[in-house]
Amino acid sequence: MDERIIEFIDSHHVLTLATTTGTFPYCANCFYVYLPDENTFVFASDTATIHGSSMLQNPQVAASIVLETKTVGKIQGLQLCGTATIAQESVFGKAHRAYLKAFPFAVVKQAELWLLKIEYCKLTDNRLGFGKKIIWGELPQTKN
Repeated sequence: MDERIIEFIDSHHVLTLATTTGTFPYCANCFYVYLPDENTFVFASDTATIHGSSMLQNPQVAASIVLETKTVGKIQGLQLCGTATIAQESVFGKAHRAYLKAFPFAVVKQAELWLLKIEYCKLTDNRLGFGKKIIWGELPQTKN
């Protein structure tokens, strides 16, 4: 993955997660940490939430991370698609340690840890030129 995408991800900590169940779309803001070796976001959410129960039914999700600015030349934003799953024991320890290191207050909340494996992402970065895009991966619906 392009280092500029990773730098953008590492400079933020909240993503907007978009889920769907049937024809019902929903979005939620989630604190995250990024595990570069796995190309995966880690976030916490209860399975009883709207987005949590939706991910159990349909693990294909989209997300975005955005830098809020009114200055057109500074606009940056990442849109991505991927698959969300509850962290399994094999990766739970690493994911849990990384998440609690970033968000120690999460120790009091008994929520599931989720992994969002990135399949496609597009970074818009106007600092590189108006409308400049850096793309990684392939959109899930275009896969053969």
